[in-house]
Amino acid sequence: MRTGAHVRQDSDPIGRAEELGAELLQMFVTDPQGWEKPKPHPLAEQIRNSPIDVVVHSSYRINVASLNNRLRMPSRQAVVNQAAAAADLGAFGLVVHGGHLRDDEDAQDGYENWRKLFERANDKGGFPVPILIENTAGGDHAMARSLENIERLWDAVGEFDNAGFCLDTCHAWAGGEDLVDIVERVKAITGRIDLIHLNNSRDEFDSGRDRHANLTDGHIDPAVLVAVVKAAGAPVILETPEEGLADDLTYLREALA
Repeated sequence: MRTGAHVRQDSDPIGRAEELGAELLQMFVTDPQGWEKPKPHPLAEQIRNSPIDVVVHSSYRINVASLNNRLRMPSRQAVVNQAAAAADLGAFGLVVHGGHLRDDEDAQDGYENWRKLFERANDKGGFPVPILIENTAGGDHAMARSLENIERLWDAVGEFDNAGFCLDTCHAWAGGEDLVDIVERVKAITGRIDLIHLNNSRDEFDSGRDRHANLTDGHIDPAVLVAVVKAAGAPVILETPEEGLADDLTYLREALA
């Protein structure tokens, strides 16, 4: 079971992963708060040739579910551009948040927009890496907060070969989903979990707040987090605070040994 962490893309990703003893790393390929098209990474060849596996996290502004053309259209293009950049690094996937709608909008239209993202890509030969849809923490009109919403989303995109799923433990906790049997319930819907974002939470259950904590410092029982990893059998990325990240990896490895 491979374990690793999110690292900065503007430094030496492989070097940082090696410092941590990580077997895989997650990184951005552009400003996570912007719309800029990714530029070739100066260390792309080193990243491709490293035995450390890579997954890319898409920028946060992407919302392919949106009914607003000014947001949805650049979001679709950003997914295309960032998937291409991920493939250039030899990444095994691109993580994309589920997105959300406004109060007065029909959720079914948002799920249909997700379907159109994959249909349009497949008309052009498909995405070069799997798109790993991530569950989110808050928002009454989020596309992937509750398992009920995830089921509706999967009904729209689950038939596409390049659609995958990323389970974030802090997001599920904040979204009001019990972690004890979360893996079984997710797999009953999606049939798969391709990646785990393993994070504790600084906030209480069902808070709707996305604030990550180190594995032994938050409101989630660390033993439950380890049980999620064992049940999922998927690669694990830690997105916990930097000051405790190395200790988190050590704790997880020892717990899995």
